[in-house]
Amino acid sequence: MERNIALVALFAALIAALGIIPQVTLPFGVPITAQSLGVMLCGTVLGAKRGTMAVLLFMLLVCLGLPLLSGGRGGLGVIVSPTGGFFIAFPVAAFIAGLITESWRSVPLAVSAGVAAAVGGIVLYIFGIIGLAQVLDKTLGEAALLVTAFIPGDAVKAVLAGLITSALYRARPRAVLSRA
Repeated sequence: MERNIALVALFAALIAALGIIPQVTLPFGVPITAQSLGVMLCGTVLGAKRGTMAVLLFMLLVCLGLPLLSGGRGGLGVIVSPTGGFFIAFPVAAFIAGLITESWRSVPLAVSAGVAAAVGGIVLYIFGIIGLAQVLDKTLGEAALLVTAFIPGDAVKAVLAGLITSALYRARPRAVLSRA
């Protein structure tokens, strides 16, 4: 029990730490950051349940006003900002990434975790596009066109999630709860 709580807190902190990496904010108000990699690692390493709990803890801290999102943002206003759809999708993306990683046990972990992170990224896009369309008063098509700027970086993050999860499993198999 204590181990699970510690890992949930550790991965919530990981998401926050990945927000410190300097971001590039696109003209429509959404930054390119490494925080989505942290969300995917929550799912691929901790599994669906614990990964979602880590993301929800992070989100609670942000909503309470802690400046943990990239650029030092925090507070409830995040939900109605151009990034709101992506933010709301975080726990869903982590859950799905964890579920895929847990379910695809016959596939090498690097592959299952990479695919899981890519599918989690698609979930982020779906919510993010809907949020952007609403906040920026764009059509879904226009909002979808805006997020194409994220595709190359998110492809790299999916590969990294697969490689990091697999390397962690080789080094410390008990730490990868999605395979426990």
